[in-house]
Amino acid sequence: MDRRQLGNALVTGAGRGIGRAIALALADAGFNIIANDLAQSDDLPATIAAIEVRGGRAVALAGDISDLSSQQALVDEAWAAFGGLHCLVNNAGISVARRDDILKVTPESYDRLMTVNLRGPFFLTQAVARKMVQAPSEHFRSIVTISSINVEFASADRAEYCMSKTGLAMMSQLFAARLAGDGINAYEIRPGIIRTDMTAVAKERYDALFATGLTPLARWGEPEDIGKAAAMLACGSLPYSTGEVVRVDGGLAVRRL
Repeated sequence: MDRRQLGNALVTGAGRGIGRAIALALADAGFNIIANDLAQSDDLPATIAAIEVRGGRAVALAGDISDLSSQQALVDEAWAAFGGLHCLVNNAGISVARRDDILKVTPESYDRLMTVNLRGPFFLTQAVARKMVQAPSEHFRSIVTISSINVEFASADRAEYCMSKTGLAMMSQLFAARLAGDGINAYEIRPGIIRTDMTAVAKERYDALFATGLTPLARWGEPEDIGKAAAMLACGSLPYSTGEVVRVDGGLAVRRL
């Protein structure tokens, strides 16, 4: 397969689900992929193999993005893998351990969600952005952050998750404002109800909601839907847009009467 060379992309949480779909879509578009996931992930090798069998180039990068003590080393390794970074996709994240009433949220659960979903991506983006600013490039450069439709839709049984994702939305706006002058665009993707291991626990509930008209496009979203959106943004298809939100939600956010 003939490929355009669009640069090098670091995708966090790339072992499975949405992260793997994003890594594959970016590889198909012409990026070399640095695929990150936890060291104990059994799924990361499969992502690398799937990219390579399609003719792409990829390396696995094990590491916990929420561990700030090792984060700079992780960024340096990602940067060295293919010679610089031109795209960062903040995808890694977790859901609540147990859905429950907002009145029962514990400090431990709150801190866990904020540490992994917001604190880690913020400082990772900061570290990558610093290196990007210091190394101008002719490639289109972008930071793509995967948030959630829960930025706009309140789910009181997983309040800390909603709050962490809302923080990511503002994070994307802030980096868009700061980095535009350095030739780095920032975008946010808000997935709706996507078929992943994270949403499997609520499958029956969502199946029933789709059947009764929850979304104009009456189906589950697939990880590949997010991958296509991420590739569009990372490829520079919207070069005069930064700070934009791309909803991939089947029309869930459309106001209807």
